[in-house]
Amino acid sequence: MSHVQIDADGRLRHLITLQGLERSHISGMLDRAVKLREAFSATGSRPQLLAARTVVNLFFEPSTRTRSSFELAARRLGANVLNFDISGSSTSKGESLEDTLATLEAMQADAFIVRHKENGTPERLARHAQRAAILNAGDGNHAHPTQGLLDALTIRDRHPDPTSLKVVICGDIRHSRVARSDVHVFKSLGVADVRLCGPAALMPDASELQACPRFDSFDEAIEGCDAVIMLRLQKERMVAGLAGSESEYFQRFGLNAARLRRANSEAMVLHPGPMNRGVEIAPEVADGPQSCVLRQVANGIPVRMAVLATLLEG
Repeated sequence: MSHVQIDADGRLRHLITLQGLERSHISGMLDRAVKLREAFSATGSRPQLLAARTVVNLFFEPSTRTRSSFELAARRLGANVLNFDISGSSTSKGESLEDTLATLEAMQADAFIVRHKENGTPERLARHAQRAAILNAGDGNHAHPTQGLLDALTIRDRHPDPTSLKVVICGDIRHSRVARSDVHVFKSLGVADVRLCGPAALMPDASELQACPRFDSFDEAIEGCDAVIMLRLQKERMVAGLAGSESEYFQRFGLNAARLRRANSEAMVLHPGPMNRGVEIAPEVADGPQSCVLRQVANGIPVRMAVLATLLEG
C-alpha cells in the first residue's frame, strides 16, 4: 500500500491504490456509496457535502467514463469542478507536475483527480501535496482504485457475502491497472477464489498477484464462476504481435454465449470498458441479460461521490 494514503490518525488522506488497504476503509466507502446512491435516487433534497470545495480533473490520458463520472460525482455533491486543459497548460512548456500542483493548490484546489500513463505519478503528487487530496484515476498498469471499488459494489449488490464467490478475470492482465485493483479489492473483501486467465504473453510476472491461480484455458477458468470480468487488449501499451490475430484471440479467450454457459447459470458479466465487440466479448453477451456493464457505469458515480466525500468532507 502507498505510505502516503493514511494519515497519523488512521484516516484516508489520499486514494492511490487498494493494495493493502484495510477492509474497514473499503467497506466504509462501499457502504457510503450505497447511501449516496439511495439519497440521489430519492426525491427531495440532495446532500451538498462538498459545497464550496474545488475538484480538479488532471487527466494526462484520454478518458470518457472515468473523467465524466468524477465530474458528475463532484458536481452532484456541490463542488466546483475544473477540467484542466493539459495541452494548453504550462506542463507543455516544461513546467514540472509538482509546480503545476503547487500553483493550483495556491488557488485553493481541494482535490486532484489524476490519470497518467506512468506508474507512480499520483503517489508522486501526493507526496508533494500540502493540503489537497490526490485521487488516482489510473496510472500506467499500476492501479485504478475507484474502478476496483465500483466493480466490487456491482458484485456486492448481488452477492452481499463475497466469501464463497468464484471470480475470473480474463484478458490482457499484464497491462491492466483494473485487473490489479480488482484483485486487491476482492482479496481484501474475502472473495474465496479469484482466477486469472489470458495468453502467457499477457499475464503478469510470476512475482505479481501470486494468490490467484492462473489459467491459459478460458473454458477451464470460467467453470462454475459467479462473476466474469473481461478486459480489452491494450494494444497501445503492448509490443506488436503479443496477442496474435483478433480472430484467434477471440476463439481462445473471447466470451461468447456457449462459453458463458460453463459459468454459474446467473453469473455476472463485467467489463470496465471500452469494449471491443468480437475481440474479447461477443455482442450477444455484451448486450445479454447477464451483462452488468451499464450497472458498473451507473455505480461509478456514487462510488466516486463516496470517495470524494470521505477524503474532503469535514
